[in-house]
Amino acid sequence: MESSVTTRTCNTADAGTLWTVTTTGAGSFATAQEGSSVYFTKDISATGLTKIYAHLTQGRELLGKVAVKLHSGEPGGHNYPAPALIKDLVQSVNGTIVECNTAYAGKRFNTADHLVALKDHGFTDIAPVDVMDENGSISLPFARGKNIKVNFVGANFARYDSFLILTHFKGHAMAGFGGAIKNVSIGIASNEGKMWIHTAGATRSLGDFSRCYRIRKNLFMESMAEAAGSVIEKLGTGRIVYVSLMNNLSIDCDCNSHPAPPELDDIGILASFDPVALDRACVDLIYAADSEKSASLRKRIEGRNGMHVLDHAESLGLGRQQYTLVGIDA
Repeated sequence: MESSVTTRTCNTADAGTLWTVTTTGAGSFATAQEGSSVYFTKDISATGLTKIYAHLTQGRELLGKVAVKLHSGEPGGHNYPAPALIKDLVQSVNGTIVECNTAYAGKRFNTADHLVALKDHGFTDIAPVDVMDENGSISLPFARGKNIKVNFVGANFARYDSFLILTHFKGHAMAGFGGAIKNVSIGIASNEGKMWIHTAGATRSLGDFSRCYRIRKNLFMESMAEAAGSVIEKLGTGRIVYVSLMNNLSIDCDCNSHPAPPELDDIGILASFDPVALDRACVDLIYAADSEKSASLRKRIEGRNGMHVLDHAESLGLGRQQYTLVGIDA
């Protein structure tokens, strides 16, 4: 049963939008009025995760061979999704955990090392795993792209009928934050595809990673949104679901082998069919949290102009930043 709610209007950091604060037995959080539905639970557990997925997908379950796209975590880091937390959900959809190799030299740069990381982090104990660019790339067109009109994803992408985008929300050194849009774009891109996105279509050469840092931030953000658009367009309606974990909220990505310790308290789990609404809700919950504890993460997002990815994604028709946050805790 969904929580009963009361609302009151207020202002937030986004002065151009009318918001409400919704109060449930679980506490208060900010939501935009109307728009796409984003479901929320404070129960960060295996039970909470399966419950929110079931609540979202009732009658719209993922069909066929299901890929579960998550972040496998750079060895040395520890904020990636815990296998014990996600096991029940992954197994309930008979999912295969999928990843792609990195564009930077590290312990997930090639398939052999990446498979070791997946095993060492416990993912092979709960489900089959697949490094999707083990066999190279396939291209996905995106005619509406401003910077990139084709995206390069792991060739094994074609093996799957549906995708569960299971994202650990966190900060990111280049993107400001890593949410569902990043997971479905950078995450599904092959290693050469990652270069393509990071350089806004300038190069796929893995030996030229320094060029990423010379690309204007907005072009990188836009390219991420466009790459996500190619995946969403290819899969079509009803074949992709988004769930985001808001725990271990470091300012650093799970690709960092020595991430900064989280300063912010764990918040909950969110789920939606709309990745733009989902990412916006996650960001808004950061801003609605304790201002002192959230300061570093907010600074990271603002310093990288992180919200531009959502503005561009919305302009491409990938979703809406207007949403209703629906609490499912009794």
